This record gives sequence, C-alpha cells and structure tokens, in this order.
Amino acid sequence: MNPIIVFPEFSAFGEIQEREFHNVLTYLTNVPSLSAAGVGFILVIDRRQDRWAAVKGTLLRIAGSFPGNLQLVLVLRPTTLFQRTLSDILFKFNRDEFKMKVPVIMLSSVTELHSYIDQTQLTTELGGTQEYCHEQWISHRTVTNKYTGFALMVKRTAQILQSFGTELAETELPNDIQATANLLRSHTDKKDKMKEDLHVALGQGSRLLESINEPVVRDPDHNRNQGELENLSTVQRLLSQLDETERACDEFWGTHQAKLEQCLQLRHFEHNFREVKRLTAFSEVGINPAHADHIFCDLNSHEEVLDEAQALAREGDELIQSSHYAEDSIQPKCSELRAVNSLSLSLSLSLSLSLSLSLSLFLFLSQAAKWCGDGLYLLASQPVDKCQSHEGAESALQEMERYLDTAGQNKLTDPSSIYSDYKTVLNQDFRKVFQKQVSVQEMFEKRMVSLKKLAAKQTRPVQPVAPRPEAFIKSPLSSPGEPRHITCPYIPSLLTYHQHVMNELLETERGYVEELHCVLQGYASEMDNPAMASLMPAPLQNKKDVLFGNMPEIYTFHKRTFLRELEEYQGCPELVGRCFLLRMTDLQIYEKYCQNKPRSESLWRQCSDCTFFQECQKKLEHKLGLDSYLLKPVQRITKYQLLLKELLKYSKGCEGSEALQEALTSILGILKAVNDSMHLIAITGYDGHLGDLGRLLMQGSFSVWTEHKKGHAKVKDMARFKPMQRHLFLHEKALLFCKRREENGEGYEKAPSYSFKQSLSMSAVGITENAKGDNKKFEVWCNSREEVYIVQAPTTEVKTTWVNEIRKVLTTQLEAYREASQQRSSDGLFQFPPTAGEPVSLGSVI
Repeated sequence: MNPIIVFPEFSAFGEIQEREFHNVLTYLTNVPSLSAAGVGFILVIDRRQDRWAAVKGTLLRIAGSFPGNLQLVLVLRPTTLFQRTLSDILFKFNRDEFKMKVPVIMLSSVTELHSYIDQTQLTTELGGTQEYCHEQWISHRTVTNKYTGFALMVKRTAQILQSFGTELAETELPNDIQATANLLRSHTDKKDKMKEDLHVALGQGSRLLESINEPVVRDPDHNRNQGELENLSTVQRLLSQLDETERACDEFWGTHQAKLEQCLQLRHFEHNFREVKRLTAFSEVGINPAHADHIFCDLNSHEEVLDEAQALAREGDELIQSSHYAEDSIQPKCSELRAVNSLSLSLSLSLSLSLSLSLSLFLFLSQAAKWCGDGLYLLASQPVDKCQSHEGAESALQEMERYLDTAGQNKLTDPSSIYSDYKTVLNQDFRKVFQKQVSVQEMFEKRMVSLKKLAAKQTRPVQPVAPRPEAFIKSPLSSPGEPRHITCPYIPSLLTYHQHVMNELLETERGYVEELHCVLQGYASEMDNPAMASLMPAPLQNKKDVLFGNMPEIYTFHKRTFLRELEEYQGCPELVGRCFLLRMTDLQIYEKYCQNKPRSESLWRQCSDCTFFQECQKKLEHKLGLDSYLLKPVQRITKYQLLLKELLKYSKGCEGSEALQEALTSILGILKAVNDSMHLIAITGYDGHLGDLGRLLMQGSFSVWTEHKKGHAKVKDMARFKPMQRHLFLHEKALLFCKRREENGEGYEKAPSYSFKQSLSMSAVGITENAKGDNKKFEVWCNSREEVYIVQAPTTEVKTTWVNEIRKVLTTQLEAYREASQQRSSDGLFQFPPTAGEPVSLGSVI
C-alpha cells in the first residue's frame, strides 16, 4: 500500500482560495522526488462552508490538472441541509462529467474523515493534531518561487557562458594586426557583459541567502524547519555553482586572452620583420655621382635600421622565452634578423668603402679627362699661320710646355698601380680615359717636334686653315668647362682600399667616443644633478653603476689611449694590427660591461618610461632612447673584427698582415670570452669556485643519456628513450653538466639560467668518438666505463669540434703527467703504480 501524504506538508489541505489553487497544482506536479519515489497523494478538500457550485468547480479543476499519482479524493461536503442534499443529488448525476480517474468520496463529517485518515495526519480544524498555518505555507511558496527563478537564472547564465566558451574555442586566429586587435576587443566586450550578468545572478543569490538567514539573525534561537533547510541548501549549492562557473570562465578567458595577445604580438613582430627586411636590402650602386649624396645618406640611416633589427631580434627572443605558442615561427626569423644584421654591417662597410673608392676614381678620371679635353682644345686653338714665325713657334712651344707641366697632378701616370688600388671598382671608363690620354700625349709630342723645327729654321709661310674648336665633339669628359661638383664625405684623392678602411675605422672611432661622452654627460652626470632628483623614480636612485656599468672606464680608455694610438697609424693602415695587439688586454674591459648588461637592461625596462629619461633625451635631441646607446659598446667591440677582416683582405702579403691576422684572432677570442662569460654567470648551484676549473673552452646544449654499472650488470637510465637536455661547459680541468632553465622576468631577466647537475674531472675521463646508431653521438666516460654519458650534438660539425677540443685537453694532461713522471724519476723518487679506480693515462681516447 502506498504511503498516504496529505498536502501540504503532511497536513490537511484546508480551505483553498481560487486564486491559490493553480499554485497548489503546480507544486504537486513539479515535486520530482515524490513522483520518482512513487508516493501517492490523498487529497482532502474541505467544503463544509461552501455551496455545491464551489465543490463542482474544485472537482473539475482536479480532473483536468491534478498529477497522475493522486490516489484518493476525500471531499467534506457542505454542512447546510440544502447544500448537502443538492451536492448528493448533483454529484451522482454529474459524476461522468468530472472524468475522474481516482475514487472521489463525499464525506458528511469530520468523524467519517477519521475513518480514512489518522488524526495525527490531520490539522486541528479537521479534528487532528497536526499543526498547520496556511498563511505560512503561502509565504513559503512565495519564497520557493523566488528560488525557482534564481535557479533558472543560474541555468541560463551557465548556458550563455558555455556557448561563449564554445565560440572562443572555435575562433580562428586572424592573420593581420587590425583584425586581431578587433577580435580581442570584441571578445573582451562580450566577456565583460557576461561577467555583469554573472554578478547580477550572484547578487540575487546573496539576497536570497540573506532572507533565509534573516529569522536566525532576528532570533538566534530560531529553529529552521525542513523547508527552510532545503531552501538554504539549494541557494548555497547554486551560489557555489556560480562561483565555480566564474572561476572556470576566468581561467578559460585568461588562456584565450593570453593567446590573442600573443597573436597580436606575433602579428606586430611579423609586420616589423617584413619592414626591417625591406629597409635592410641594398640596391646595386655603380659610379653615379648624381646619387652619391643620396647613397651616403641611406648608409647613415642604415645604422638606425640595423639597431631596429637587433632590437626586433631581442623582442623575438623575449616572445620565445615567454613560451609563445608560435615559437617555431619566431625562432627562424630571429636567426634571420641576426644574420641580416651581421651581413648588413659587413655589406654596409664594404659598400661605403667601395662607393668612396668609386667616387675617388671618378673624380680622378674626370680630372684626367678634363686635362685631355683642355689639351685638345689647346691644340685646336693654336693659329697655325702665327706658328710659322720664330716668335710664334716659340710662343706655342711655351704654351704647350706650361700645359704639360700640369700633367703630373692631372694625368694617369701608373696604370698598374691604379689597377691594383681600384681593381674592385674599375670599369670601361678607365680604359677609355687612359687611351684618350695616350692619344693626346702623342699629338702633343708630334706638334712640339714640328714647332721645334720651325723655331730652329724659318721656312716659307704656309697658310693652312686652322680647324675650328667647335669641330671637336665635347663629351662630358672632354669639356673644357668646370668639372661637375660632387659632395663626398671622403678625401677626393687617389686612396688605396686599406686607406679607406682606416679612414672608416678612425671616423667611427671618433664618433663612438663622442657618443659615449654624450651619454655620460647627458644621462650619467644628470643622475647626480640635484635639480633632476625629483624626476627620478625610486628604483633608479643610486643605481648609476648598475645602469652604465663600466662605461666611464671604456670611455677613458678610448678617449685618452686607443683613439690617439690608432691615429698614429693613419698613414700606414696595414700596420694597425700592432695597435690592437698592444691593447688587447685593455679591450677585455668589454667583458665586464657585457656581464653587467642583464642588470642594466632590467633596470632600464623598469624605469624606461620615467620623466627623467625623457627629459635627458629631449635635452640631447636624440632620436633614439638611452637603451640604444647602452648597446653601443657591444656593437663597437663586434665591429672591430669586421674592420680588421676588411684590412686583412687587401693587405695579404704586405708588411703587418701577420699582426692583422693575430689581432683578428684575438678580437674573436674576446667576443667568444664575452659570450661564454654571459653563460657562466648564469650557473647556479655549484658549490666551488668556477675560476678553479681553468679557462672555459667551449659551451653548448646537448641531449644526454646516462648508464652505469652495478656489480657485473649494466644499468641504463630509466629515461633512456627520452634523453636529458643538458648544457655542457668544457673547462680545462672539468666538464660541467647543467640544466637550462627559463626565467619568468622581462628582457634580460628572461635570459636562461643553468642549474648545476654534475661535474667530471678532466683528469679522470675518456671519450669514445663514435657511438653506435648516430654519427652525431659520442661518449664521455670515467672509472673504467662504470659511468658513461652518451652525448648527442645538434650537428656532426658540433660533435667533431667538441671531440677535437676534449682530445686536446686529454693529450695536454697526458703530456704533463709524463713530464712530471720523468722529472720524479730523474730526481730518484720512487713512483707508486696507480691505485684501483685511478686513471693510468689521465684520460683515454677511443
């Protein structure tokens, strides 16, 4: 038998007003827990004070709307005699009209009702003991409706957020800057609108929770009934769902926003990359004086473009170090930018020198061509009739001799020397001018022989017709007028190629010293100026040494020493290598500057937008910010090797070429030391002093597998199929294994650091040059191969370089060990054989 439930809440239904009846039916229909449990309802309808019309209306409503799990309907009919008699008669006649699917029993009294329902389940007005307040129930239903509305709002909000999440997940990233920015703005607006809706729902839930807790606030001793407890649990659950939904939304949006922002950064990077590539491209340039000024202006502005390329490469590195999703696309562009930057520097220098040579050659050829043209005009202008007399012949001879006296400074005298000095820029104009010069010389010699004969012996006057000067075709090279003026920043004289390189070295050195002076005076000194103190942010105060490093030391060395000594070699540029060799130790101050550069860059990024830097830049009238000038020392030490290469290229076989080669090697060594030191200072976790390990020979990243022996068994690393990524540092006395880690800062703070993992003494290791399975692998082992490190290089060339360097170290140690052994033997000292585990040969090579 189904349990009996009398609505509402285990009490009699009581008297129901018509306006409340619909809510009652809705409630019974939407109680899923009751329906799912198969609970049957017994409906008690009290119509004792009503008329038959009210009873009939109630039964019709029940027949049309009541839920299907209704089991029995008990109706207390009207108590007045007339209405009772009328209800009995009409109910029998109208039973079919009600179409009731459940029994309907008309009861005459409360006592008769007690025979169907226990008194404990009835309210007091029906003779029972169940307490029930109809107004309280109505209030409870009103609150329940609010909860239902809140639940629907939570459901609708969750659906909207889910739809928005689907839209974000299916969004394709645009390919241009504007579309990406518009998409980011559109999605942000939608997110803000949904967050507002979410906060409205949270606000409504909070107010409902306050209304539930209000009775407890008023009366701490108030005991919540079952309905209040259920409502409290429901609201708390819905609020918890909203909080979880908001957290999930924020997390998903954060990921999507970061990806869109990275996409926008990538589009800006790609746009700037294309622009820089376009600006760094060189056009073909010949000997065209009309374009000389324009070309040199382009070369001067090209340096700023190269600075932009280098800055863009650093920006790409920062994107990669920030785990950008398009790392595979950015990395090749950064490499290409650096390659373009390096190549452009070399091409710019070479083009500048070639253009200078071309202009110098053009001016010289123009001068020679003008001399030839003036000579032809002189020959054509001499009146032949007057030359028949002794005085006329003497006058003509003197005129020609005066003209020939100017040949030394205008004529091409040594074609082989000119060809040697200008072979890179010679063209057909040189051959034409030289042939014309030879022809003019022959014409003068013949004319002078004739005039000398006339001067020595008088003959009968002859009246030849002198050719008109206009008969000669006046080309631009043979015109007797003024030569075309060409503005050229170089000396318009016949200079050798290495002299032009020397001029470039001196001019850029003077410019470099002047730039350092401007920076130190316009920025560094202003940091000590009390009038500028209010413009400096707190992080910048007392940080001059951090920002500028040892730039004052670099400036003093170049200003007082290096520039003056370079100027002494201006007349003999092929010997300037001696100057570099003499000051190679002093040039190592750049290593200290580069080691401080990460701290300087971090401080600059932190304070770059401050008013102090803007005011200093404004006073100096600089187009570029301080960060570009802080990069000048790094660029300068790099440019020396380019200039030395150019000098060496055209000084082979000359005196001083060996010094140039040695200087170039030393400068490259300094650059390598600077690069290596930047990696060394990033090593963390090493207990000893890195200086005790000797000179750093090489460093690089490799894939490493390890294996070691336990007893007679060989045990390989658990991760043998997935190698460890290690950065190796090869010193003279040890080989360090470190793990590369990326930092989370900005700029140079994002530079990698290295966690120390393992150290192998070079006096106890051996190598196997060829590991099985891959020509890029080699083995480093110790303790008679009890510990083996299989190292895979990125390329076979890298592997060969490392194997050769390790072999050199082991060979050097072996020779030193043998010499020491021989020395001990000659001193009469007994040498014990090596103990177990001690290497016999201080390293082996297989």
